[in-house]
Amino acid sequence: MPELWAGTDAGKAAHHCTVIDADGKRRLSRRVANDETELLRLIAEVLELSDNEPVTWAIDLNAGGAALMIALLTDNGQQVIYIPGRTVHHASGSYRGDGKSDAKDAFIIADQARMRRDLEAMHRSDDIAVDLRILTSRRLDLAADRTRTINRMRAQLLEYFPTLERAFDYSTSKAALILLSGYQTPAELRRIGKHRLATWLKNRKVRNYKQVAATAVEAAEAQHTAVAGERLASVMVAKQAREVMALAEEIAETDSLIEGRFHDHPAAEIVLSMPGIGPVLGAEFIAQTGGDISVFGSCDRLAGVAGLAPVPKDSGRISGNMRRPRRYSRRLMRVFYMSAMVAARSCPVSQAFYERKRAEGKSHRQAIIALARRRLNVLWALIRDGRTFQTTPPPPPATLG
Repeated sequence: MPELWAGTDAGKAAHHCTVIDADGKRRLSRRVANDETELLRLIAEVLELSDNEPVTWAIDLNAGGAALMIALLTDNGQQVIYIPGRTVHHASGSYRGDGKSDAKDAFIIADQARMRRDLEAMHRSDDIAVDLRILTSRRLDLAADRTRTINRMRAQLLEYFPTLERAFDYSTSKAALILLSGYQTPAELRRIGKHRLATWLKNRKVRNYKQVAATAVEAAEAQHTAVAGERLASVMVAKQAREVMALAEEIAETDSLIEGRFHDHPAAEIVLSMPGIGPVLGAEFIAQTGGDISVFGSCDRLAGVAGLAPVPKDSGRISGNMRRPRRYSRRLMRVFYMSAMVAARSCPVSQAFYERKRAEGKSHRQAIIALARRRLNVLWALIRDGRTFQTTPPPPPATLG
């Protein structure tokens, strides 16, 4: 029976699939629409070439436009290997021809899957992990949008009212955003005055309304010049302030959805028991690992994916040099790095580990990364054994006799 490898250059509307045998000979090469019926027809056609034996499929995307094809393949018991686009790009230089085409890329993907033994098989994530990946990605986008909007608002405010721009931290002060939604110019603030502004803020449930009003009016008293374009710029600032508040509300709603869905996962209690990991970081961990860490094989492999396992950088007579891998999951790295930052301040065990690394001469960042790696090993063992984190080790089991 023939052994076949099917390489797929994935796209939004269509994919190109090339099937090769053990000798690297093309057995099939065609373009297929990103449609369930067409993809099922392709799978059946490839399986017919292999006498209905499993085929090794390789694809250059692990989400997005390739999601439907990956789901159909895994549902039909096919092995799917992910080959990053960067790997395909670097490998293409060793193949004949300078041109680039979907057919050539699909052949390279299939041939790389045939020759390489270091590629990991893909597994379909459970529904909870998929939901959390969607929610955490959305939250990341919302947070980025909020930061960009705040920066634009501050830049606009700086052009005509610099005193007020530096009077508040708009990334943390909701009171300042409420203020800007109603009053944005020095003349408006001087006209309403400190006491009436305090009443206006109080009616909108602003905390420390008296202090906020006093700070704003003081800023207005420091500037009596109206800058050109102030009128239109103030309208933009008010609109952006309302956008920031709306984004903050949506982030809070998304956090609530994340927390609720995260608690549905069987490992949620274990993950939350680790100091420094809350529902959002815990959900990110489940999302980025697919909900099942066993697919990584070992904690060392997971550390490599998270960028916490150094790789050799030797050359000539120089050996023993290590560096961080260039390709790793930055979102997974963020989970362990951020949680290690918190744990180094709040968890006695983590704090002691951090201080020991600092005493060894490591910088703050190096000590945090070492702590993050240590915590990854601990979390792996906890999930593997099905137990929660404890600051003191459990007592040894009692022996008879």
